[in-house]
Amino acid sequence: MRYQISGKQIDIGDALQTRVKDELGAVMEKYSQRPTDANIVFSRDAYNHVCEATVHLSSGLTAQAKGQATEIYAAFDACCEKMDKQLRRYKRRLKDHHRERLSPVEFAGAPSYILASDQTEAEEPDSLQPIIIAETEMRIPALSAGEAVMQMDLTHANVLVFRNERHGGLNVVYRRDDGNIGWIDPQ
Repeated sequence: MRYQISGKQIDIGDALQTRVKDELGAVMEKYSQRPTDANIVFSRDAYNHVCEATVHLSSGLTAQAKGQATEIYAAFDACCEKMDKQLRRYKRRLKDHHRERLSPVEFAGAPSYILASDQTEAEEPDSLQPIIIAETEMRIPALSAGEAVMQMDLTHANVLVFRNERHGGLNVVYRRDDGNIGWIDPQ
């Protein structure tokens, strides 16, 4: 597994890097034997240290965890514990999907735009065309509905757009205000 361990305005020593590789590697070996790479970022938030970890699995799923503590090692331990809890919680589902899925998740590219907010203007704009501030490329995975819900839970996202493997159409899963999951499947 490839590790990218960095700090935002924090110097990351060799001892911390070794500990991250050993402990995160043990968690990944225990629950998902095929991670491809991990990105761990340490930063400061007032008096707390923050550790954010993102692990990409060869199945195409991504797991994320975030930990905070007054000490940097404790922040990593909290993050690693959350990652362990997530992967333990989804262990059976991950194993079932690995058996069914013979090839990794396929991704398609799609443009993503950030639009300017016109909330400051009290009057109606001259044109109804929005002002585009930024344009990026998004990756849309080809998943089953169950995998999409699992991916949304693992990344703590509120919305996930995916291409349904069954019929190839674009679908959306989202977290509702009542805590349940909604699924939009236009046919």
